[in-house]
Amino acid sequence: MTRLLLIRHGESVAQQESFIAGHEGCRGLSERGRRQVEVLRDRLAATGELHADVFLTSKMRRAIETAAILSPAVGGSAAIEQCDFCEIHPGETDGLTWAEFEARYRPDSWTWSPDEPVGPGGESWSGFVGRVGRAIDEVTTAHAGKTIVIACHGGIVRASLLHFLPFGVDSGELAMVFNASVTEWRFPDEPLYDRSLRWRLCRFNDHAHLAGTDLLVES
Repeated sequence: MTRLLLIRHGESVAQQESFIAGHEGCRGLSERGRRQVEVLRDRLAATGELHADVFLTSKMRRAIETAAILSPAVGGSAAIEQCDFCEIHPGETDGLTWAEFEARYRPDSWTWSPDEPVGPGGESWSGFVGRVGRAIDEVTTAHAGKTIVIACHGGIVRASLLHFLPFGVDSGELAMVFNASVTEWRFPDEPLYDRSLRWRLCRFNDHAHLAGTDLLVES
């Protein structure tokens, strides 16, 4: 059984202060974000539900900090940084507030296209989804039969839906993904059904550890 677990980072400073955070602009987790990930870490340590044979993280600070907090609960090793699992690259918009971004790059006449870069020097949605799909295929092929844990971003989780399920890239982002949530895909050694449907979504946006707390926020 190959298990692919995508864990979204905790709330970031960028989410809290409403600015775009690429490689340069990211300022890591907010205090609430650290607490969210600590609660997930404690859950995983208590249940023993997850041991990473392969532990990866994006190269963005908020994901790296998330991986460091989770490490003791998923095997103790340091996560390997891999840029293919970074959020969409924003190009020149990195560090802008969302209000500045809207004013500069989203005139009233603008309409969304999956092939248009998010900003000068940045990725398009279709390019991003393609990059993530290739990275998922590479890592799951290289580590078949293993448990792969990746500290990543909401965009990576959404791109995995477009990669594994029969949606077109123009479907957009599809669904909300909460901070410090867990999404799991499994690839069984012996498929039970149609071979074209071998990857199975076993859980999506699992944030049960945050239920009933003041840490569960939509962002």
